[in-house]
Amino acid sequence: MKNTHPLSRYQWLAVAILALTQFTVVLDFMVMSPLGDLLMKDFKVKPDQFGIVVSSYALAAGISGFMTAGFADRFDRKRLLVFFYSGFIVGTLFCGMADNYVHLVWARILTGIFGGVLSSIAMAIVADLFSLEQRGRVMGFMQMGFGLSQIIGIPLSLYIADLYHWQTPFYLIVGLSTGMLVAIIFALKPINAHLALKSERSAFSHLLATIKNRNYRIGFMATAFMSLGGYFMMPWGSAFAVNNVGISQKELPLLFMIVGISTFMIMPLIGWIADKVNKFQLFLIASLIMVGSVLVYVHLGHNSLFVLILVNIFMMGGIMARMVPSQALTTSVPEPKDRGAFMSINASLQQMAGGVAAIIGGKIVLQANEHAPLERFDTLGYVVITVIFINIYLTRRVYKYVQSKAN
Repeated sequence: MKNTHPLSRYQWLAVAILALTQFTVVLDFMVMSPLGDLLMKDFKVKPDQFGIVVSSYALAAGISGFMTAGFADRFDRKRLLVFFYSGFIVGTLFCGMADNYVHLVWARILTGIFGGVLSSIAMAIVADLFSLEQRGRVMGFMQMGFGLSQIIGIPLSLYIADLYHWQTPFYLIVGLSTGMLVAIIFALKPINAHLALKSERSAFSHLLATIKNRNYRIGFMATAFMSLGGYFMMPWGSAFAVNNVGISQKELPLLFMIVGISTFMIMPLIGWIADKVNKFQLFLIASLIMVGSVLVYVHLGHNSLFVLILVNIFMMGGIMARMVPSQALTTSVPEPKDRGAFMSINASLQQMAGGVAAIIGGKIVLQANEHAPLERFDTLGYVVITVIFINIYLTRRVYKYVQSKAN
């Protein structure tokens, strides 16, 4: 089928900038899971304490998103991106400088205040610069940042953490992010067309009006439940692989690299398919794949690296194949004048739901000592599957609303 909605040269440049920016933000967050086993042993903390490290970022990001939501549509989106990305770099630097558990928690809070808002700004920019017929491809390429973080970022981070210290990867992220900040400043054009559509309402009134919109709330709930599953299981990935499946620390980089390469190859295809087929049907199929993968994953027990890689490929493929059509639909829910506020609230609920899930997950999972297997991990799997089915129902409602707008 001929593509009737090609991207311009500048649109491709904007996609590259946003994707690489997301890569650094995703890497900063995702690296906590593979470093989790090293960190828990270094600081001698329990799973529930490590859950607080993860949730502190998420909850801070959620609160920050709510505080900025009312103002998000009143500024040039490029300026917002520069401001919050600069704060994210400073917070990540403090993570690298953390020398104890308490300092790390505070550093993650600071990073979350700035980093948690960046995804909503990026989504608002995507909605401003790209039509609905283009967004599946754009989301696919932006999600490639997730794959890149696993192909290059996480394996490299684990390697240098093993050579030096778990803090070293954060310095690497600071260096990469500084380069991307320069690219944003000099290559991205101002994004301010939405300013002509702004209302005379105050920032607080704008925030309340966005929250009160019933159709918007459906989108908020769907996004919140989308994030729950990942946060329930993600923080304990490396600890589960090492202590339950029997993988060594030196094998973890290979695990993340191979799974990342597979994800990287899948994402453009998923994005292309999302622009050609029914987005909800794609989401449903991917959700069912994820359900099956989670059931196998949590019951693996002591197994080979090959089996763990295979199961992770299917599970991550399901996660990403859900995320692309879901985000493409969600960006179509708000009106142009409300996009910034909607995306900020949406990202806030996503982060806060994830923060709560990380805390709950830490309470469910038990570990007798730092070298013992994680207990009750299968219980987490059943909770995740329940959340997936609720999310299917909510995403269907989002799809119906988007279809009604288009007709």
